[in-house]
Amino acid sequence: MKTLMKLMGLLLALTMIAAACGDSDESGDTTAAPEETTATTEAGPTSDTNVGLTFDIGGRGDQSFNDSAATGIDKAQNELGISFTEAEPNADGSNRSELLQTQADVSQLVIAVGFLFGGDVEAVAAENAGVNFAVIDDAMLDFDNGGVPRGDNIAGLTFAEHEGSFLVGVAAALKSETGTVGFIGGVSGFGLIERFEAGFNEGARAVNPDIEIIPQYITEFPNFDGFNAPDRAKDIALGMYDQGADIVYHAAGGSGAGMFEAAKEQSEATGSKVWGIGVDSDQYNTVSTSVQEYVMTSMLKRVDVAVFEITKAHEDGMFAAGNTVYDLSVDGVGYSTTGGFIDDIVDQIEDYKAKIVSGEIVVPTEP
Repeated sequence: MKTLMKLMGLLLALTMIAAACGDSDESGDTTAAPEETTATTEAGPTSDTNVGLTFDIGGRGDQSFNDSAATGIDKAQNELGISFTEAEPNADGSNRSELLQTQADVSQLVIAVGFLFGGDVEAVAAENAGVNFAVIDDAMLDFDNGGVPRGDNIAGLTFAEHEGSFLVGVAAALKSETGTVGFIGGVSGFGLIERFEAGFNEGARAVNPDIEIIPQYITEFPNFDGFNAPDRAKDIALGMYDQGADIVYHAAGGSGAGMFEAAKEQSEATGSKVWGIGVDSDQYNTVSTSVQEYVMTSMLKRVDVAVFEITKAHEDGMFAAGNTVYDLSVDGVGYSTTGGFIDDIVDQIEDYKAKIVSGEIVVPTEP
């Protein structure tokens, strides 16, 4: 387990968490107090709210999904004056429930980053009626009983990944010189990453019905190592480039760093430039400067917006149980133009976006 500890003022003041945050030499696995970060601007707003941001495996610094959540909570700190604690599960995720309870002990709002927290949030929220909870990538609805919220204090925050992926599929097809592109998924078999693939395929084929798309996943459910295997992603991407792909899109979390390294290596070795397409965050701004020139665009999944908005809703007394969907119509997903590599095709991409928003194009969620 990797958790962070810096400022202990709030934790010392809240003696109620002494037992929950203590170390245990006997078990060999502990749930330490999460790191607290407090607002630093003297003239800015102040709030008594502490938000417990609980990352998925990989934590802050993954250059993708978790970092987008971190951007949102940093904004909430600066603009709303809240404090926050952050924590990350251990490598196998077995302490998710412990972390959520520890966060609930010191927070009025707990945000869990990733659908794998869904079941544990439901259980912990039931024991902490005075704390609000939100889960990224899970609607947190009981579909067996008509889609009612799984708790009065639980919100789901989900995204139309397939719609954003359609747009980068359009970009890939418009920019490809070989007529072959690739898709690397982190983990197959649980439905989420297939939504990225489905949208990408549909967007590429909307432009070029004859385009060749090479898909490959790194691992299969329930093995989630595919989201943190950059070496494996690099090997897969190199294989795709060798097969003629000149653009590869990844939906593989931290593994994507390996894909961009592969683009650089292939370009330098052959003298023909190939590209990578990032995901979740604007990866031009998160990757190493040595590979920035190979980031053609990124599919933006605005986890940062969702984290900020649910925090603001809590602050405003407007927190509501149930699901909020972030789709193209509210710019909850989209694409990046940083680097200027797709400036010449933005008008065409925007035309497709307008058709999706209007309902003229309905993007599938399964490949």
